[in-house]
Amino acid sequence: MTRILLQTTIPSVEDDWHVGRFSRLTAFLGDLPGVEVTARDRATPGGTTDPVLGRLEDSDFDQLWLFAVDVGDGLNAEECAAIAAFRARGGGLMITRDHMDLGSSVCTLGGVGDAHYFHTSSQDPDPARNRRDDVATGHIDFPNYHSGPNGDWQTIEAVGEPHPLLRDVDGGLLTRLPAHPHEGGVGAPSNQSDARVIATGVSAITGRPFNIAVAFEGDEGRGRGLAQSTFHHFADYNWDPRDGSPSFVDEPPGRGMIDDPEALRQTQRYMSNLAAWLTPR
Repeated sequence: MTRILLQTTIPSVEDDWHVGRFSRLTAFLGDLPGVEVTARDRATPGGTTDPVLGRLEDSDFDQLWLFAVDVGDGLNAEECAAIAAFRARGGGLMITRDHMDLGSSVCTLGGVGDAHYFHTSSQDPDPARNRRDDVATGHIDFPNYHSGPNGDWQTIEAVGEPHPLLRDVDGGLLTRLPAHPHEGGVGAPSNQSDARVIATGVSAITGRPFNIAVAFEGDEGRGRGLAQSTFHHFADYNWDPRDGSPSFVDEPPGRGMIDDPEALRQTQRYMSNLAAWLTPR
């Protein structure tokens, strides 16, 4: 049995990206053979240590899928230490965030957290990328890549030798994931030899490429890891916009994921690949 914890970095707030807004992913993973899923929000605000995250290394979870939806107050030092210890003992770790500084509490985590670039900390070492890509949204600064409307899908491209996460059931490559108007920035940390960018997307506004995912193969007994550019690749609203979103989301959604079932199939294949890859048997 593979035990997966789907965890947000905020307490349960109805008008926010609480874990209930990832219910389609929760149900899909829970239907995979040999997979058990627990989905939860923080039990406490970020200043107080969460009873699950704070003792993660002692838990029976095999994987943590962390949705960093906070504004900087999500993880504290005790929780970061526990997550690092969890990966050190072989736990698989997926961390995803969003634009600008959303989810920036992960930058204190180290390891997979180091792959995430934020506006005010952990900025992309390439100065050419340190500017806003989506010029239509003036209040959201870099990183902010517009891959398309919520509810549409984007084309992704494998980097280098195609990674197992990008393999389709027929041996071909996955080329689609949900789109989002404000994807964040990720890159392979220069001091971690087991990390590499495995997939890129292209801005629908400027045509500039940006990194979608960074994979960590795991070394010295550590678990595998993945840094993903936005949690919107995993959210109900981006798989089917009819599920709705928090009230502060004001961009009009698309219908690409509804009208093209192949995009959802490929997205779900990516998720099943991730569940299998993070805990090798």
